[in-house]
Amino acid sequence: MKRMFLLAVLALGLVLGSACGARTNSQGDSPNEELIVIGMSQVGAESDWRVANSESMKAVFSEENGYRLLFNDARQKQENQITAIRRFIQQQVDYIVLMPISESGWDSVLQEAKEASIPVILVDRMADVEDESLYAAHIGSDFLREGTLAVNWMESGFRERGETLGIIHIQGTLGSTAQLGRTAALEAAIETHGHWELLAQLDGDFTQAKAYEVMTDYLSGVPGQRRIDVVYCENDNIAFGALQALEEQGYRCGREGVNIITFDATRGALAECLNGKISLVVECNPLLGPLVEEAIQTMEAGGTPEKHRYVEEQAFTQEDLTEALIACREY
Repeated sequence: MKRMFLLAVLALGLVLGSACGARTNSQGDSPNEELIVIGMSQVGAESDWRVANSESMKAVFSEENGYRLLFNDARQKQENQITAIRRFIQQQVDYIVLMPISESGWDSVLQEAKEASIPVILVDRMADVEDESLYAAHIGSDFLREGTLAVNWMESGFRERGETLGIIHIQGTLGSTAQLGRTAALEAAIETHGHWELLAQLDGDFTQAKAYEVMTDYLSGVPGQRRIDVVYCENDNIAFGALQALEEQGYRCGREGVNIITFDATRGALAECLNGKISLVVECNPLLGPLVEEAIQTMEAGGTPEKHRYVEEQAFTQEDLTEALIACREY
């Protein structure tokens, strides 16, 4: 009897010992010491860029690569992201990856993650928090620089023009980092160029349908055809909606008509640039999965990742493009 009791105690100790420090699976109910568990809250699937960004994350954070990914689609609602983060905390994930819908409103929930000792990595957009220790790293684009690339092209392309430059500005999701940076660059340039006139500032919410709607409404309210020189679109899907609305109203788009400027550089936008309908495409690289993994592996090894890491990006005009180059693009 004593021998049986000792064997039972030994077996129980082995079970408890093997569970100690193990990682949880996607349900949080069965330990798996092989996989790193990532809780990820994505904005949604509002644009081609966003879809490519999600695919990049899913490709990297696969079980074959040693991860278990809990992927949440917030459907463009910040409250859904906050709920998802709290669920990830309850599930005791190893890392939280957040693509913030807007910059504000994150202090409380990120404080909860910090208290649970779960590092948070911000991807694409930033979170405006008082305490920067609430997130471990931010990986994405320099949106102000992107806007500056577009403004520099406008300055060089219309430098010798003495008459007014009429600009329509279609913004992305208000309060998002991409919107704030790209808007800031344009507004600063308009203030310094006396002959640049902002004809309208419209809310496109980063979607093709919304951009088509607001652009159609604007053009329908203009008697005849007003001279429009530039439509500054804060992402490719906005540009597609604006292009459709302009052409339906009889406007010619391209260097001899309305110059459409866009951001992202998806294959669709580059194709429209090659055929001359979009004048400038500024790259915003969505393939951030490998860089996020680098940050996580740095922390796994006990290191501290770079606080802000920006990807390299460029701008394209028709002269820079070929069909072969576009075909080689991953998004």
